[in-house]
Amino acid sequence: MTSIVVIPARWGSSRFPGKPLALLGKKPLIQWAWERAMECKTITKVIVATDDQRIAEVVNKFGGEVVMTQPNHPSGTDRVAEVATLYQADVFVNFQGDEPFLPGKEIDRLIDQMDEAPIATLAREILDPSEKNNPNVVKVVCDLDGFALYFSRSDIPFLKNKNFNYTSRAHVGIYAFCSWALKKFVSLPSGILEQVESLEQLRALENRIPIKVISSSYQTVAIDCPEDLLKAEQKLEQIREQR
Repeated sequence: MTSIVVIPARWGSSRFPGKPLALLGKKPLIQWAWERAMECKTITKVIVATDDQRIAEVVNKFGGEVVMTQPNHPSGTDRVAEVATLYQADVFVNFQGDEPFLPGKEIDRLIDQMDEAPIATLAREILDPSEKNNPNVVKVVCDLDGFALYFSRSDIPFLKNKNFNYTSRAHVGIYAFCSWALKKFVSLPSGILEQVESLEQLRALENRIPIKVISSSYQTVAIDCPEDLLKAEQKLEQIREQR
């Protein structure tokens, strides 16, 4: 099975303009994501998909491969799908460039464990209570077979039974798509729930495309806004101290 990791990167993020080139430990975030993807053992290629020449120049400088994509894509997955028109693969991984600490072996595990699922993603336990009410931390609930029932920026499920021992889970920003599922996904119109929550993965659920959710033990730090960089710097320091 062939697989390609695509890192969509755009300049014009509403919450964090220029985020791919923001520095973490003296390296731009896009380089962190590329280095993590390059750790993978099961992939064929790693591509940064962008519409911004500034990002492309930085990626070329550190030795990454760039595909210049159209500027009007509504989501990162649409950008990945454009790359998929240029390359043949069984699986395309949308690895969002705001996950600098997710190790490459977790990407390998995602691909290995997606089995026959059209789409697969990762989730981790929420250990920090403050994340439950943080809309930038996306929560997920699953059925008994490990497939997503719903993703939300709200804390789900609502724990009316306070005596029930339930551990909430946060979605990790990565998706593995079978090639046919990627084509199907981007052919669909944006769904109502997708627009309400501003979460593109809800488009799949609204159209009954299953998303397999695989548990990860890694407590990643997703960088959604400038304030998250401070948390990431603190985590980077912890990692360095543990070595």
